[in-house]
Amino acid sequence: MAKAGRLEAKVALITGAATGVPDSLMGFGGASAWAFTAEGAQVMLADIDDELGERSAAALREAGADAHYVHLDVTSAAEWQAGVALTVERFGSLDILVNNAGTGARYRVEDTSEELWDQQMDVHAKGVFLGTREVIPAMRKAGGGSIINVSSIYGIVGSPSSTAYHAAKGAIRAFSKSAAVQYAAENIRVNSLHPGYALTRLTEQTFADPKVSQWLHDRIPMGRLGTAADLVGGIVFMASDESRYMTGAELVIDGGVTAQ
Repeated sequence: MAKAGRLEAKVALITGAATGVPDSLMGFGGASAWAFTAEGAQVMLADIDDELGERSAAALREAGADAHYVHLDVTSAAEWQAGVALTVERFGSLDILVNNAGTGARYRVEDTSEELWDQQMDVHAKGVFLGTREVIPAMRKAGGGSIINVSSIYGIVGSPSSTAYHAAKGAIRAFSKSAAVQYAAENIRVNSLHPGYALTRLTEQTFADPKVSQWLHDRIPMGRLGTAADLVGGIVFMASDESRYMTGAELVIDGGVTAQ
């Protein structure tokens, strides 16, 4: 008898998931979509890069997965409502949310404009809040669910720059604990993921700078940058019933950076 996948019969909505085209540098969202479908889940990919998102969803379907794409600006409550409604309409329920959409901003305090601050807080903190708020009714109806909020080690420790990014990722960390306590009795689990320095489409250009690359490698005990492939095992675990007694927790996957 074939063994059921770890996410069999579960439905997932993943934001920031457009970067899932095979034979390309994947982001956390795109790689998660492939890992989730390999474990039996039906997946709705969400992003604002429609061309890339549709290509990723099409590649998943060609591989035999049940996957579709929806345009979703995570700073918009209306688009969240539409995206969740479409996911439930297409798949019948919603069990997993991966709040992964994000962007970077490498500026010191004095170089951070109000506009940049607001943009970082909107995409990360507000986006996670809106997504969590909108999926709770569907998860309640399903009898529970798992919400995975992608923060960063920069939500735990500081650095010489990235002021607004640190603040926004730290907000995700604290928000996740608050939501976890509020909904634990309804079997809706909320945890945060804290990746270290990882090579993705978002970081590729910055990390290509030799000075930046050397600075990063000097701070990673394992001696290399991470990749989306290094993170997805943790995301699958947090989405699956294997983590059923885990809520309000932080999973750090960083090659040892925060151990120092």
